[in-house]
Amino acid sequence: MKSIFAGLFFLSTACAAQETYPTIGTIEVENDALSAIVSKDAKAEIIATGFRWSEGPLWVEKGGMLLFSDVPTNTVYKWTPAKGKEVYLNPSGYTGTTERGGEMGSNGLILDRQGRLVLCQHGDRRMARMDAPLDQPQAKFVTLADMQGGKRMSSPNDACYSNSGELFFTDPPYGLPGRGDNDPTKETSWNGVYKVKKNGDVVLLIDSLTRPNGIAFFPGEKKLLVANSDPRKPNWYVYDVQGDKLVNGKIFYSAAGAGRGMPGLPDGLKIDKKGNVYATGPGGVYFFNSNGKKLGMLKVPGATSNVALSADEKTMYVTNSNQVLRVQLRK
Repeated sequence: MKSIFAGLFFLSTACAAQETYPTIGTIEVENDALSAIVSKDAKAEIIATGFRWSEGPLWVEKGGMLLFSDVPTNTVYKWTPAKGKEVYLNPSGYTGTTERGGEMGSNGLILDRQGRLVLCQHGDRRMARMDAPLDQPQAKFVTLADMQGGKRMSSPNDACYSNSGELFFTDPPYGLPGRGDNDPTKETSWNGVYKVKKNGDVVLLIDSLTRPNGIAFFPGEKKLLVANSDPRKPNWYVYDVQGDKLVNGKIFYSAAGAGRGMPGLPDGLKIDKKGNVYATGPGGVYFFNSNGKKLGMLKVPGATSNVALSADEKTMYVTNSNQVLRVQLRK
């Protein structure tokens, strides 16, 4: 079954008391179970534009704000309904003084168990915590992980915390100056998934994925989902979590073939409290149940890189190439 809820580039006619935003894209239904996640009148609003490559959205409930990275410009932006977009933090991912190009800024943004901002820093090749309050941001950082086994990270991309406070993250080569495995500054022969234990030790969990990217736990934290942003293997993989190992890896869903000709690859993702998956991939945002059944997708022009969910999981924010979208999933 397949139906379309929203029209392409439909101009919202929301209440005049609220700011109206242009809308974009279509929501396509492949399984009736999608109705429990996305209402039939849901629309994607364009709430901010003018970026080079938007990434790493993070909804901060305490501040009522959305934070997200513009990776090439080395900047984290803040968006609020009252003021729109504002520069929040610069530099965000590269604090060096030697001029360099490429994807040098921050990418994924998360909060630790104490509510502090943690950044995947491409240019500085590390996971770092901002050493300043959320409401008084400063480019002061504490390194959480930059090496493992005597080798430097390439460019941490996305991350999540376990309930016990262990930090899990992916490390593809996209933030290196050459953006690939042949970059002369790359120190590992693999692209890994790592975790930082509570004592600070950094553990390599797997080295088998060619381009590990988005990462999130399923409820209960016995399983971990990892996206692989490789056009030759455009898959999402699920693993059993066993101590300091990820085992029994298998394909959760493959976009091979189905995504041909559509912009984007498996990238950032989030999993809600019921185990539903919101994953950016070829053509937009995919909605899966916890068993890897595709329920539908939000199709939009341009590549989508990541998503964030509000605290009540009723609103989704999407970084979509040079802009940011908001989707009221349900009332």
